[in-house]
Amino acid sequence: MKIDANSPDDYILQLPNDRKAAMTKLRATILENLPKGFEETMNYGMIGYVVPKSIFPQGYHCDPKLPLPFINIASQKNFVALYHLGIYADKALLEWFTAEYPKQSKTKLDMGKGCIRFKKPDQIPYDLIGQLVKKMTCENWIEMYETTFRKG
Repeated sequence: MKIDANSPDDYILQLPNDRKAAMTKLRATILENLPKGFEETMNYGMIGYVVPKSIFPQGYHCDPKLPLPFINIASQKNFVALYHLGIYADKALLEWFTAEYPKQSKTKLDMGKGCIRFKKPDQIPYDLIGQLVKKMTCENWIEMYETTFRKG
């Protein structure tokens, strides 16, 4: 599902009605729990939460013109996706999340390396997502990113 949006509000306005409520609540959950320093933006055609260049001027190693990505959310064809680079980079965070998920959700975890897929938008575990978002500060993410992805 490709959405051409200039802002997170515009992105949500363009969603099909069956996805608007879930994406609005997911966005609100992230914004309520996002540690200081991260910034909401459009990133790779999705709603993104990034370390702004004012904090990390080096930017993203794949494209230094872009701010350092941290979390993205998107309405894909068959699911709502939450992309969390902290889970991808931090084994302890991944282990915490995979242990907590069955305690807080009735659905089976559908996950790739850093992508969590929710095929039933009405079953997103918002409290768990809020806890996950709080677990890594902007400073923690920069340090993890530099040691994990910018070696050498």
